[in-house]
Amino acid sequence: MKFGRMIFACVVSMLMPLSGALAQAAYPTQIVKIVVPFSAGSNTDILARILAEKLGPLWGQTVIVENKPGISGTISAANSTADGYTLMLTSNGHTILSALNKDLPIDPIASFSGITEVASVPLVLIVATDVPANNLKEFIALAKAKPGTLNFASAGLASSNYIAGELLKQTAAIDIMHIPYRGTPEQLTSLMRGDSQLSMAFLGTALSFIQAGKVRAVAIATPQRSASLPDVPTFAESGLPDYKYDSWFGLMAPAKTPAPILKKISDDIAKIVKEPEVQKRLEALGAVPVANTPEQFDAMIRADAERYGKLLAAAGITPK
Repeated sequence: MKFGRMIFACVVSMLMPLSGALAQAAYPTQIVKIVVPFSAGSNTDILARILAEKLGPLWGQTVIVENKPGISGTISAANSTADGYTLMLTSNGHTILSALNKDLPIDPIASFSGITEVASVPLVLIVATDVPANNLKEFIALAKAKPGTLNFASAGLASSNYIAGELLKQTAAIDIMHIPYRGTPEQLTSLMRGDSQLSMAFLGTALSFIQAGKVRAVAIATPQRSASLPDVPTFAESGLPDYKYDSWFGLMAPAKTPAPILKKISDDIAKIVKEPEVQKRLEALGAVPVANTPEQFDAMIRADAERYGKLLAAAGITPK
């Protein structure tokens, strides 16, 4: 009897890798849904639709994008069956949901498994044209000379713009006030109207306003200068090397989704983001294509959750 159980255990252990490989090879066999917890037309939505358009033919299955703006969309994705047929594309604002929202029915980090980062969209520090600062050093000096009088605009408290702005505030040790808006259009309009003086804005959406002279670009949050703004220095070049912010967008699945399925999706997206046509479409958004493994992306999510949780705590932000 004991010998029989040992044989059975050995057979099961040998078959487990095979079953995982078969699951990966068979997936998908039905419609795949990508939940986007943002409205249609957002960067997240556009990225999801680019992926869906490419993954459908590759998999021989329909891949649909479902917009469910707000925390309810994240909760619905987390509570979906962990079989790879419901995924979620979101931004790095996901990592601070627990720091902003009290009594969530899910743990935004533990309830998901990372699949892969898809893109990173550089942020650029822009100021209103009447702000007397042409570079980062002048801007920091101005903020320190007039503490509490400069306002920075964001697309909302959970937005990348807010996290990046708060990070700038703490890294440069300056006292600037936050003004949250409903979205990106209102955020940018506030600068052009003079209601706020600065913002960490997505390069893709701010570029036309910078080129038209409606706002002024001071520094860009990238390791190297952007080809779109070759005359705008990086934060490191501008004397603030400790300022590092990655505004990423990535794909997740409900926790306990089989690892072989996560790997297959990650591998397939890595191929897609290398396609010249996809890279051209991402470039139009000001986005840089990125791909990594589920393990790497999972580690990034958890590291950002810890880092930005501390950032918000230092800013006096508590869950509500």
